[in-house]
Amino acid sequence: MVETEGLTKFYGKRRGLEDLSLEIRAGEVFGYLGPNGAGKTTTIRLLLDVIRPTRGRLRVLGADPRDPGVRGRIGYLPGELALEGRDKAGDYLRFLAGVRGGVAKGRVEQLAERLEADLSVRMGKLSKGNKQKVGLIQAFMHEPELLILDEPTSGLDPLVQQEFLSMVREARTAGRTVLMSSHVLAEVEHVSDRVGIVRSGRLVAVENVAALREKAVRLVELHFDAPVPEDAFRDLPGVRDLKVEGANVRCTIDGRPDALIKAAARFTVVHMVSAEPDLEEIFLTYYSEEGRHAHAGA
Repeated sequence: MVETEGLTKFYGKRRGLEDLSLEIRAGEVFGYLGPNGAGKTTTIRLLLDVIRPTRGRLRVLGADPRDPGVRGRIGYLPGELALEGRDKAGDYLRFLAGVRGGVAKGRVEQLAERLEADLSVRMGKLSKGNKQKVGLIQAFMHEPELLILDEPTSGLDPLVQQEFLSMVREARTAGRTVLMSSHVLAEVEHVSDRVGIVRSGRLVAVENVAALREKAVRLVELHFDAPVPEDAFRDLPGVRDLKVEGANVRCTIDGRPDALIKAAARFTVVHMVSAEPDLEEIFLTYYSEEGRHAHAGA
């Protein structure tokens, strides 16, 4: 659905994106992670032919993004959505539906109900959250083959965020493809099949969520029915910061916990606590200088 090779964009001497080689498969939700200024929006604008690359190659829906026929097959939510004027939100959406050749009857109203959007309000009077809802409606309403969503939950309250994530899952179930750019890692974790991490205009990693979790650092605490010897847990692969106090063992695990579990199984475990890693921790690992060099070495 999306394929880039050596995609590069410089703004004068400033690097926006460099040597991006990426493939997004049909029917997947691809999370695109990075802080503000990392290159996420530059990538999206290149894919939409809003800006042109300095060098490199890209294909969207199997075609050159300059092809006007590609545009109608994409649903796009920009990161900064400007909705102004005296037109009501409902009239604006009906206008866009007409430009796109129409949408299914009742589709706009259905989405508005799900997102709790009031379409009778004039766009100039909409709050940030309600503008975001209108933006989501216009992106989803024509059931595009490819959804490109830039910071889609910005300004949404938690309940509406959950409804949005349900819409993303439904799009995937229907065979559509979603590229979702975000720095809110929890939302990407819950719906993405794979994630790409971009840093200072360069792609750091592309992994499925399960593989990223395996790389994560987690804290583990074990409680046994009797004191255990420290030697039984010392120098285990992936285990560090070990602290043994009588029947309690605390440590940090890098990656898989297999060695620790096998060592613990030699004794009677009465309680175990593992702080499940989230993508926030993984993200910070990739972005720290130490983590970046460790990942490059691996």
